[in-house]
Amino acid sequence: MNVLEQGYVESKTDERGIATIEFSHPLSNSLPGNLLAKLSQTIDALSVDNQVKVIILKSGGNRAFCAGASFDELMSIQDLETGRIFFSGFANVINSCRKCSKLIIGRVQGKTVGGGVGLASAVDYCLATKFASVKLSELAVGIGPFVVGPAVERKIGTSAMSQLAIDASSWRTSEWARSKGLFAEIFETVEALDEAVEKLANTLSNSNPEAMGLLKKVFWQGTEHWDELLAERAAMSGKLVLSDFTKNAIEKFKKK
Repeated sequence: MNVLEQGYVESKTDERGIATIEFSHPLSNSLPGNLLAKLSQTIDALSVDNQVKVIILKSGGNRAFCAGASFDELMSIQDLETGRIFFSGFANVINSCRKCSKLIIGRVQGKTVGGGVGLASAVDYCLATKFASVKLSELAVGIGPFVVGPAVERKIGTSAMSQLAIDASSWRTSEWARSKGLFAEIFETVEALDEAVEKLANTLSNSNPEAMGLLKKVFWQGTEHWDELLAERAAMSGKLVLSDFTKNAIEKFKKK
């Protein structure tokens, strides 16, 4: 099995109606196209499942939350359509989170990069540990955070988004992310994080499903055009990844 075929996306729903989605990949929970597709499909399925009241989105392990796009898959892209399809994977996951009828709690246990920051921004309420530094590294590899940009900017504002996008080589601390609104709370340990996630999910599982669904619509009002917007952004990134500059930058980045 090659590296692009590894990893998993799994979901389970308990008797309270709390659904947990977990994704994992051996390369710091990076997300190749097949996992992005499965993640989007899983969110869509839970959205219409009447047994589900609230969703928790998490990654496997206790280290990195998500390293973003798979560099191996990025390097394999040879034409515009393949590039568009790959970046549409992140667009589809963000749009699935946006359109999901259930509130989604994000559990971020460690560092998150690029598309991972997009995921943390696309959930409705995000909790993290003090180890959850964030970085938008796209410009450093010759692309730009075009697909995740709308979700990140919606959550933390244009100024903070531009700081992450322009200074693409620097990590921002979890406290910085909390102060900008990306994280609602940060915790000293993974155990404390899990306790808080469980407590919130349990509270929401006992809340009015109709009220939560209406709140979700209110929170995401004004993003109805994102299907088209993120498709355009995916095409932009798909074109950039074909350039010699970007291919050389990714190769150098992989060797670090």
